[in-house]
Amino acid sequence: MRHTVAVCTVLAVAAAVAADIPRDQRRSGADFMSPGTRAMQEDDTGNPGMLWVLEGEQAWDTPQGAADVACSGCHGDAADSMRGVAAAYPAFDEALERPVDLATRINRCRRTHQQAEPLEHESRGLLALTAYVAHQSRGHPAAPPPDPRLAPFREHGRQLFERRIGQLDLACAACHDDNWGERLGGNPIPQAHPTGYPLYRLEWQSLGSLQRRLRNCMIGVRAEPYPFGAPEMIDLELYLMQRAEGLPIETPAVRP
Repeated sequence: MRHTVAVCTVLAVAAAVAADIPRDQRRSGADFMSPGTRAMQEDDTGNPGMLWVLEGEQAWDTPQGAADVACSGCHGDAADSMRGVAAAYPAFDEALERPVDLATRINRCRRTHQQAEPLEHESRGLLALTAYVAHQSRGHPAAPPPDPRLAPFREHGRQLFERRIGQLDLACAACHDDNWGERLGGNPIPQAHPTGYPLYRLEWQSLGSLQRRLRNCMIGVRAEPYPFGAPEMIDLELYLMQRAEGLPIETPAVRP
């Protein structure tokens, strides 16, 4: 049975080479949560993240921008048109010639089709729309696109995941590959699968994106975090989604 470890124990293993988690051992982050947190996530009437999903639903049907068109004006009922979409993001963008995450896709649609200003990273409006779209994929298995153009970006994401950073000289892999299931600062260490984002974090008392969580981790090891929307953030998500292939989308998940 896995036991609680102190921060010093995690630091002590930082020099070890991270071992990739075998596919038959990969588990949802929800599996590491307390029964109370899991129950909150599973009950739509008690899951605080559903407030953002409901706001996103309203925004989906509200005309925006100079074009005065709603998301539903092009895509119709999100329950049909957006089913399974989030499970296949990040995806390659032809115009940018690199992958984009779901929030970036929403903002590009706003600018191109609605002639509206992009929403700010981590704004309530962007989180709500992203959560609403991702919620339509809840229960669908993560299915990273087999697009060969994504390969170099995914490889870069893997390198970032395994690279030691910050004053603590830790890599993401030191915790999430080598010490998953242990505890750090009182909280369980999951396997870093991004299948619940945007998610409601009790510590934040708010919904937040995967990029916010990644930045928190970087700050935690005393490293300079990448800016919101940075290519490195997208590449990391691309790699993490590949690791999570087959696990169900849970948006909006609930975490401590």
